[in-house]
Amino acid sequence: MSQKGIDAIKTHFATTEDPRVEYLVEHNLLEMIVIAICAVICGANNWVAVADWGVAKEEWLRQYLKLEHGTPSHDAFRRVFMRIDPEQFQSGFASWIGAVFKIEGQEHIAIDGKEMHGSKSKTIGRRAIDMVSAWATQARLVLGQRKVDEKSNEITAIPALLKMLDLEGCVVTIDAIGCQTEIANQIVEQGGDYLLSVKGNQGCLQQDIAFIFERAQRAEFRGIDSDYAHTISEGHGRREGRECWIIDDKKQLEFIRNRNKWAGLQTIALIRTQRWEGEKFTC
Repeated sequence: MSQKGIDAIKTHFATTEDPRVEYLVEHNLLEMIVIAICAVICGANNWVAVADWGVAKEEWLRQYLKLEHGTPSHDAFRRVFMRIDPEQFQSGFASWIGAVFKIEGQEHIAIDGKEMHGSKSKTIGRRAIDMVSAWATQARLVLGQRKVDEKSNEITAIPALLKMLDLEGCVVTIDAIGCQTEIANQIVEQGGDYLLSVKGNQGCLQQDIAFIFERAQRAEFRGIDSDYAHTISEGHGRREGRECWIIDDKKQLEFIRNRNKWAGLQTIALIRTQRWEGEKFTC
């Protein structure tokens, strides 16, 4: 990383408040953030690894940082990052990513929720931490994350995460929990398109889509604006076949009740997956 890259990190994290008592501060906060980010980019996955990386690269780091008291210990990193305001850090991270990485048009952004490994503790009665992440699939880069409130779920975290992102020209995919009219409207308002999984959590929506495809299949899609694709992939001892039918016929979409609540709704799709693992077959 160059001096310009180091300065960019400092600039975008400059508003992150230092949670420490001023007269007890030994290491500069922005320098600690720089070291932590660089170490993680290089593969460090815990505070001991971050501190070890800092020691190993101290000579190189001194080209860009003062390091008046050397590099911080792993305990120092842990204590400081435990107390940093996560909202402020997330804001700085998103700002920095947005500056160094420009999303090109048609980028696919996958929104997904995951439980953080090792965050649950039965001993102290702590629930696992759930995070919602935005993953740019083509660039292979996490654009942002949002912690799910313990008393809520992903439905409230997803809009907050989307608000942080530049969705202009992008396609956003979300699983069924994100199939909400408010979320669809927000994506369109921010200049993006959406592809949402549909289950039974939106009244008659799944039923109406199933009816349209059953009707179209009986007619063998004659006279219906549609498309079809079939792919087969192999790996890890299994073989998967995927079929996808797409209908973008306005007359067919009229069978969807409350369709006007879904901003920009133009297309519906049906995907069927077949999997072979040895002699075991699932569909």
